[in-house]
Amino acid sequence: MAKRRRRRGKKRPWIINTSRVRLLRANRAFAKATPAGSLVLDAGAGHGPYRRLFAHTRYEAADFAQLATRYTPLEYVCSLTDIPVEDGRFDRILCNQVLEHLDEPAVALAELHRVLRPGGRILLSAPLFYPEHQQPYDYFRYTQFALSKLFTDAGFEGVRTTWLEGYFGTVAYQLEVMHQRLPRTTGQPLRRRIAYGPLLGATRGLAFVLSGLFARLDLRWKHTASGMPKNYVVQAVKPID
Repeated sequence: MAKRRRRRGKKRPWIINTSRVRLLRANRAFAKATPAGSLVLDAGAGHGPYRRLFAHTRYEAADFAQLATRYTPLEYVCSLTDIPVEDGRFDRILCNQVLEHLDEPAVALAELHRVLRPGGRILLSAPLFYPEHQQPYDYFRYTQFALSKLFTDAGFEGVRTTWLEGYFGTVAYQLEVMHQRLPRTTGQPLRRRIAYGPLLGATRGLAFVLSGLFARLDLRWKHTASGMPKNYVVQAVKPID
């Protein structure tokens, strides 16, 4: 009972990254549908945020490990265009928020197709709308049509591309960026501070409030009839010859 009270009393931050919430849900569902003992490759694993979801499987991680950051234990330190394993090794592959960092995405998808067994499944997510990050290894953004073509050209079947978050989630993120990135007038001439300071300050405050509201709306209503997502999720299968 005390534990339940503590959980209820824990405050959620006002600004919520709905993409992370929905990506966790997508990977949890993918893991739940993965049979125990399956050999799983986390391609571009980073710090391994989804490793624990695949505790019932034989999980292996690959990453090029060139950034000054923390990585999960890696079985393969390599480029995803050249994974040092035999054909058809893995039953499942997950590849989250990695494709935009690969300068040869078509080659990488062909390689993931090679190391996946016939009948094996892949889950991949990639951004359509996101600022540059992990420089200089940031090359592309992807429409749903580009992703579908890349997967089809690589030899996958049953390609299903869906919005990760709804349009409200994209709006929430745009407002969050506005709150964080709008310039301040500190250090500017007095006339500029007087003219623009109140406007920018009020806009940052309003963006903060609206970002939290739109994020909560997105988690309750995934609106996909208009606007655009921030990210896409692709699921596909390697055909059985």
